[in-house]
Parts: sequence; structure tokens; C-alpha cells
Amino acid sequence: MRVTVAPELLTWASERAGLNTDFLLHYFPKYKEWLHGITQPTLKQLESFAQKTHVSLGMLFLPEPPQEQLPIPDFRIMDALTIGEPSTDLQETIYQCQQKQDWYRNYQQTQSVDTIGFVGSATLSDEVIETASKISKIIQFEPTQRQQARTWTEALRLFIEQIESQFILVMVNGVVGSNNRRKLDPQEFRGFALVDKIAPLIFINGNDTKAAQMFSLAHELAHIWLGESGISNIQSNDTHTESQVERWCNQVAAELLVPLADISQHYKAENPLSTEMEKLAKRYKVSTLVILRSIYDLGAISHETLWQTYNEELERLEKLTRQGDSGGDFYRTLSVRVSKRFTAALVNHTLEGQTLFRDAFKMLGIKKTATFYEISRQFGGHS
Repeated sequence: MRVTVAPELLTWASERAGLNTDFLLHYFPKYKEWLHGITQPTLKQLESFAQKTHVSLGMLFLPEPPQEQLPIPDFRIMDALTIGEPSTDLQETIYQCQQKQDWYRNYQQTQSVDTIGFVGSATLSDEVIETASKISKIIQFEPTQRQQARTWTEALRLFIEQIESQFILVMVNGVVGSNNRRKLDPQEFRGFALVDKIAPLIFINGNDTKAAQMFSLAHELAHIWLGESGISNIQSNDTHTESQVERWCNQVAAELLVPLADISQHYKAENPLSTEMEKLAKRYKVSTLVILRSIYDLGAISHETLWQTYNEELERLEKLTRQGDSGGDFYRTLSVRVSKRFTAALVNHTLEGQTLFRDAFKMLGIKKTATFYEISRQFGGHS
């Protein structure tokens, strides 16, 4: 049975998924004929097309393409300060996180957990240094701890554990769910925060460098303190953003990671700037771009030097191979992708018969019962 579908809906779905005509012709030889209205797809073909383009089948029967909007405030900036259209990968990632957050919120309520006092406790008029100090004390995040970490990966893992100890879910993933063929683009977004008084959630794009993830995590943590959900893609040095929220979160993140009072004791103005950037980046386990901004905030370099060096350093970093784990242990990776705290709570609730196994499998992105029980063995009982 052939079904009628508007050609502009097919074009919209393919563009939304970032798929070109040649790719679709490989799977649908008559795709061009569909676009020109020469012939129509069968229902089975349309179902397959919807699956390939990651849209619901019902959307392809609309009279015209829908105007989609992100479900949370969009603080991203692109070239020339224009906001790009969100990809289907980004949208699905947000929706998946919202579903997990909804589950965890309900779970926390069954555990009679109180609201988290620091969520939304800050305002844009609060002093940056004071706010960063409060955050540092609550999550017990000190520069000396990062100095003892051997690698950026180890420092990032410690940071995540400290944040999750305060009942904030942290998910770091470089793909949509568990689909390794759908990689998330760090140029589109670096992270987002879903603010909630009981189940706050931070998502970090795992395809970014570990040093960049450190800053994104601190930035989204500031969003939680401010009580402002939002999605971001800006770097530590993006002072040109028009958003007061992003500027404030950037400043708090920089102070949290590299306290000015601390870096002022270790920065040596007599040394070459590049040497100091590398040395201090290793000390604080952040990117050289964060260090560059902190040196500027010390008043040690001019605004012109800041931007010239920033652009040169950004170009250098983009040429380097991205840091990070190359796969690694599946179960450890899963606990990072889905949050160790969330995983433990979901596993325990499922084993108690309170959550259906099929729902747990979907949220964990797994298919095998044996995998679930191995997850249970490794992470059960830690919520």
C-alpha cells in the first residue's frame, strides 16, 4: 500500500538528520521520485525512512514541516553570534536525559528525599568569587586534589564523583544514547543543565577533550546553582556572548577551577606566556585556554594579547588528537554515560520489582539480561 507524503516533509526529515540525497538513495532507490511526486513510498518504506531519519512516522503525515524548538533555553552561539538549528542528535539527547531525570525524580520522591538547598540559591548579582567558594566547599573541590591526579581523565572522574555525591546526576556521552554511529558534535554543543530541586542533571558532550569537559562541567554546575536550565557551546574565553547568564557561569566556572588567589601565587610573569600556560594547565587539570583567561583576569596581559594568543592556541589545540579513553571497559563507560548514581538507583529499583525490566533496559541502552545482572553486580547497592 502506497501512502501520500508531502515532498517537503521528506526534505525536512533528511536535512534534520543531516543525511544527503546520495546516502538515502542507497537505501531508497526511488527517493528522488518521491521528492518530485512521481511516485509515493509504501507504508513499509516510509516506516524505514522514518527510522533512518530519526523522526516519528506520524510527523511525516503532517501537512508541512513542524517548527521545532529545544525544550530548554538555548545559550549556544555560533559564527557571527548566530544560533544554529539544533540537530536531531542534540534534541534526542535532551529528551532522553529528561526521561531519565523524570524517572529519578519519581524515585527520589519515593525515598522521601528533601529538596536540594543549593539548587537555584545563587543570583546573577552574587559575587563570582564568593559563589565559586561556596560551590567548592559543598562539593569539596580543591586545586590540591587535581594536582595529585595523574591524568586529566582521573581529575575529571574525581570531579564527577564529587558532584554526584551531592545528588546531581552527571552524564558524559559522545553518542546518542548507546548508538555509536550517531556521534555528538562538540562544535554544536558542549553540555547542558536540567535544573530540578530534587533531580538536577548535567550532561557533558563526551567527544570534547577532557580538559574542555572539565570547564563544561564547572560551567553547567554554575547553571545548577543559578537555577537556570540551558544548553551551552561556548569556550572558557567567550566574553563576547550577549547572555548575562553565560558570562556569569563562565566566570564562576573559571574561578572554581582556577582560583585567582591561588594562581597568583604560581604564575611567573618573567617566563614566556606559553610556558606558563602549559605549566599551570597541568597543575589545575584544565585547558590552556582557561589558564589564559585566568592570567588575563590577574591583569598580567592585555586584552589584545589575550585574543591573539587565544586564537593561536585554539588553532593549535584543534590540530591535536583529542584526549580521552579509547573505549575501555564497557561497564565503567556505561556508568559515565548514564551516571553511576542513576545506574545504581535504577538497578536496585528494578530488582525490587518497582521498575519494569524493559524500561530499565531502554534507559540503560542495553538489550541482554546477562548484561543487566552484571551491571547489578558492579553498581547495585550504591544509590
